Amino acid sequence: MSRVLVTGMSGVGKSTLLAGLAQRGHPVVDTDYEGWILEDDRWDEPRMHDRLEHADSVVVSGTVENQVHFYGYFDHVVLLSVPLQTRLDRVTQQTSNPYGKRPEEQREIAGYLETVEPLLRRGATLELDGRAAPVRWSQPSSCSCSRVAAPFALNGD
Repeated sequence: MSRVLVTGMSGVGKSTLLAGLAQRGHPVVDTDYEGWILEDDRWDEPRMHDRLEHADSVVVSGTVENQVHFYGYFDHVVLLSVPLQTRLDRVTQQTSNPYGKRPEEQREIAGYLETVEPLLRRGATLELDGRAAPVRWSQPSSCSCSRVAAPFALNGD
């Protein structure tokens, strides 16, 4: 197994993909939860270093300014991306995260598409179109998964 970072802006399917991988028994860390992101909107660096130093296999999800400091730990950096309207539709409908429902947050999301996503793309080893059903990416029979199954595979599955 590999250490994999799944990154992308709000509404691209990161949490859904991680949930599918966790259901298959893969070790996952969704950094949107459990205190991984500090008040300055950066990962808790000592905690992340410790997690990655001691994990032979883990799929980490998140998008923060200091994630680039950890790219050396990851075998793969997977960028999920979707068109702007898909993002806005998803964040408006999601119930697990309040972000993206207000007009100013939606303008921020649109701005990030132009400013942040190109930076993520430069650091990615693979980009996936998040319009495919994200949970299918974690399924072994999925066409999309055939491109990413190797980094996520445990014990030959």
